[in-house]
Amino acid sequence: MAESAEQVHARVLAAADEHGRMPLPSVAEWDIFPWEVVDGALVTRPLAPPAPEEPREGEAAADCRICSTDSARVIWSNERWRLKHLDERSGLPLVLILEPFAHLDLPDLDDEMAAEFGTLAVRIVRAVEALPNIARCHASRIGDGATHLHVWFMARTKGLPSVRGSFAVDWDDILPPGPEEPWREDLAAVAASLASYDDRVVD
Repeated sequence: MAESAEQVHARVLAAADEHGRMPLPSVAEWDIFPWEVVDGALVTRPLAPPAPEEPREGEAAADCRICSTDSARVIWSNERWRLKHLDERSGLPLVLILEPFAHLDLPDLDDEMAAEFGTLAVRIVRAVEALPNIARCHASRIGDGATHLHVWFMARTKGLPSVRGSFAVDWDDILPPGPEEPWREDLAAVAASLASYDDRVVD
């Protein structure tokens, strides 16, 4: 079971500075990060001028890291899809990634796989939101970094108002990782929930 809001808050305060602040995450150094501090004030960065699109990772299937994902990270799969966790625990209670085995992006899915994707996304959100101490499961596909479809499912702790909404993604990089045992229990619970569906066609 994921930590309660009170447990997360106490753990974060123990790791924070005297003002209760955590260090800036590495994303603050990315060239696409939209904010910077100038003369003590938080301001937007200037918009970069137009430029050619950068190639995404895995333009060729042979060079795709997602195609050769570590099977130890996979918590559930069927013939066409797999659900995996990150290499390491992060700030949110649970972060999962759904991917097709085939080297496909979202527009490449045929109607059958698109329907499967929709069904799986709903099942994953249901399973995550059924976990104790989880208020919401956010789902997101960006796709600027890699050609192989990977959809993020990010659980947020119930009762932590700072972590609500789209900034939950940023808090995932800011908050220290939680304990391993509840994380593994939640991974197992989501896997068991997905395995409970019987999608076999009965003649």
